[in-house]
Amino acid sequence: MFIFGLKDMKLDIALDMMENLDDDQPAVKFEKIKKTVRSGAERQPASAAQFIRTQDDSRQSFEFTYRASRHELGWLLTSLGGFYERGWISDILRMVKGGKEASVYQCACGQAVQAPFLAAKVFRPRQFRNLKKDHLYRLDREVLDEVGNRIVDLGMLKAQRKRSVYGEQIRHQSWLAHEFQALKTLHTAGADVPQPYEMGENAILMGFIGDELLAAPTLNTVRLKRGEAKPLFERILHNVALMLDNDIVHADFSAYNILYWQGEITLIDFPQVISPGRHRSGYQIFSRDMTRLCEYFNHQGLRTDPDRLAADLWQAHGYPLKTELHPDLLEGD
Repeated sequence: MFIFGLKDMKLDIALDMMENLDDDQPAVKFEKIKKTVRSGAERQPASAAQFIRTQDDSRQSFEFTYRASRHELGWLLTSLGGFYERGWISDILRMVKGGKEASVYQCACGQAVQAPFLAAKVFRPRQFRNLKKDHLYRLDREVLDEVGNRIVDLGMLKAQRKRSVYGEQIRHQSWLAHEFQALKTLHTAGADVPQPYEMGENAILMGFIGDELLAAPTLNTVRLKRGEAKPLFERILHNVALMLDNDIVHADFSAYNILYWQGEITLIDFPQVISPGRHRSGYQIFSRDMTRLCEYFNHQGLRTDPDRLAADLWQAHGYPLKTELHPDLLEGD
């Protein structure tokens, strides 16, 4: 039986548990599986067993369906325990997608939410993430605290610049906060994004797109039916305009970060968002986003001009076409 104690788990234990997580597990169709209760120290890594022994016995136990690997177990305990204790989730059902920056899990809702399922995006510790050139997206971007407010404390800002242990924690929390705040802003604006519910120290809880057996696939894996491409492309451009209206550029936009479900699209993965008005290479990043988006739709039979499209959208929202180009953009991703 797993017992949660979110705040007490030491970082070095959590990092050790993450070392052997599997990468890039795709979304698949799932069969219903029977909930099992895994107990006994022999079935847990030593560090997880040690963690469990140190917890207050009064804490609620969390029995979940998903069979986590032994190195994954501890990270789920510390990342999702708070959501369980506060009634946001009642079960972890399965991993929907595994990746080098974060993994997404389908969760059954707790009593605090009126929905069948939620998606929990659990970020890896920075030591085990593989996001290329995250400094490019942090450039000219505010540092946010755990509730999404701009950090103005000089000591905290200095720590994150020096990349101390404390500074890395600040940087990590800011990375999550930018995604959560972007989701909140865009959902309020009517954009096609998952509804954001809650943010923890290492995870974001949001609406799940899919059903009991199947998670929505990403658009890059979908061959659209005749007549679907044009209205979907126009809907995506509507969302791009909403992003610009709200001072947001996705900065990693492509068919890989758009979900497709029952003829509708949902935009995902926003931790690297930038401000079109503040980032010195904002237009070049936005233009790259449009190029990647148009590549997919050109393969679906549309004729698009990404350069013209990017320039028209950018200028229509009052942003100047700056020519400054960050060196990393010359190398590609």
